[in-house]
Amino acid sequence: MTYDLTIIQTTGMTYDLTIIPTTGMTYDLTIIPTTGMIYDLTIIQTTQGFCKYLEHCFGEGLKERGVVVGFDARAHPTSGGSSKHFASLAAAVFTSRGVPVHLFCDITPTPFVPFTVSHLGLCAGVMVTASHNPKQDNGYKVYWENGAQIVPPHDKGISVAIEANLEPWPGSWDTTSHSPLLKDPYQDIHTEYYRTIQQHCHHREINKSSEVKIVHTSVHGVGHTFVQSAFKAFDLRPPYAVEEQKDPDPEFPTVQYPNPEEGEGVLTLSFALAEREGASVVLANDPDADRLAIAEKQKGGQWRVFSGNELGALLGWWVYQCWKQTNPDQSTVKSVYMLASTVSSKILRAIALKEGFHFEETLTGFKWMGNRARELLDQHKIVLFAFEEAIGYMCSSAVLDKDGVSAAAIAGEMTSYLATKNTTLSQQLTAIYEEYGYHITKNSYFICHDQEVIRAMFDRLRHYGNQDQEAVSYPRQCGGVPITAVRDLTTGYDSNQTDNKAVLPTSTSSQMISFTFSNGGVATMRTSGTEPKIKYYTELCAAPGNSDVKGLQKELDDLVDAIIEDFFQPMKNNLLPKPE
Repeated sequence: MTYDLTIIQTTGMTYDLTIIPTTGMTYDLTIIPTTGMIYDLTIIQTTQGFCKYLEHCFGEGLKERGVVVGFDARAHPTSGGSSKHFASLAAAVFTSRGVPVHLFCDITPTPFVPFTVSHLGLCAGVMVTASHNPKQDNGYKVYWENGAQIVPPHDKGISVAIEANLEPWPGSWDTTSHSPLLKDPYQDIHTEYYRTIQQHCHHREINKSSEVKIVHTSVHGVGHTFVQSAFKAFDLRPPYAVEEQKDPDPEFPTVQYPNPEEGEGVLTLSFALAEREGASVVLANDPDADRLAIAEKQKGGQWRVFSGNELGALLGWWVYQCWKQTNPDQSTVKSVYMLASTVSSKILRAIALKEGFHFEETLTGFKWMGNRARELLDQHKIVLFAFEEAIGYMCSSAVLDKDGVSAAAIAGEMTSYLATKNTTLSQQLTAIYEEYGYHITKNSYFICHDQEVIRAMFDRLRHYGNQDQEAVSYPRQCGGVPITAVRDLTTGYDSNQTDNKAVLPTSTSSQMISFTFSNGGVATMRTSGTEPKIKYYTELCAAPGNSDVKGLQKELDDLVDAIIEDFFQPMKNNLLPKPE
């Protein structure tokens, strides 16, 4: 069992500490409404437990190396809390124990915190952010000394330490203290970050002369200033900023949800600005600027919002092309790695097979990719790129987490370069699929509040056709398409392995099964730990040369329909479809 440290705050409520199972094989330490506790207290208790665990792991080294604390622009007048206030409380807890704290003086993108951990050699980092969650939420994100989010055994160790340190320590409430242990890393990290990402700028002369017009929106978050600086670091033409959304506003007044994954609804103002200015590309960050969405105007005048998987294909291809350009000696290609989460597109695998580098998949979430990247880097491997289908991209190993700021600048350079070839992003994506094989995806979910129904549904798939429910027997086909492999990360079974044991971590606390089909299809069904959802991710991976996109889409649609009808059985299980 493992744990995520995630504190979700809702206006007007108080909280207790409860462990809730999440994504297939992890746990969220989530705050659940109760009585007699306040937000400040939960932040203090969480930080006290984290601090005690760091003391246990690093001893006096913690007081020598210290930690970093950052925050986004969230503020909640109703509850009296804000990200800045919570960050100050966390810093006060650390300094009360003699721990040096690099506390950012102003709002900052989430990726700047793991960058600071790595750059300064700190023991840990804390980012107070709710990313793209609704406006009433807030969260507490933890990074380890390796610059990646925490994974086992640290997550469980921290959770235990929190429960053992619930009573506030002397001085932990004092956010007005001017402790000599407090340092502001803002200016130094700002300078060093942009200096570092410039190593990924490969076409500066093209950038300087590019006539491409790009619109950027930070969706009322922290991203505006930082993306403008990133474009400047690449000598790119500054993107047009959506005036109504460029300044931080915790009320997010122009969008229903501050999530660029929502597509056109969040990008309406961006499209309008692009039309006025004659821009062809829109970039959008989520409020803490660790994710990136991209849209492009098509020849017919409509806008195409790329999926996270499509952007993974484009950015992965681009990063590899730039690496090849600067590394003409291909003898080192076998040291190159790219990563993706297991529910993301397998397009990087197809590119890797043809180009000769390595591709690996990890469990869902950048904490797994970040830690695996760190392991590979420590083995002197080259980690070029990692992505997840939820529009998260790591284009530089300087940040072992998704980073929407560097990804925006790199996307800007890619767009400018392609323009010199009279090629659009959409055309380049087609060229990638033509060369490496089309990868058609279709993802969605059902809503179910009955855990017993969910358990029975997945158990049926593990004992398919066996009424006695004892012998394990997974489906052998679906919709007439043979199933060639099954991986069950709830039980640890993987038919692709010689010993039938899954390589990726498993957990009996949540459900996750993947099926591979003879026609190149892959489908994963999993439960969500934070919402009453059963999600599915499907992809049809075609061989290079098969350009019948409509035929491939129909083949995937038919397979998905069969999976829904046979595996989900929505009518029998009273599953609610995804709201339109």
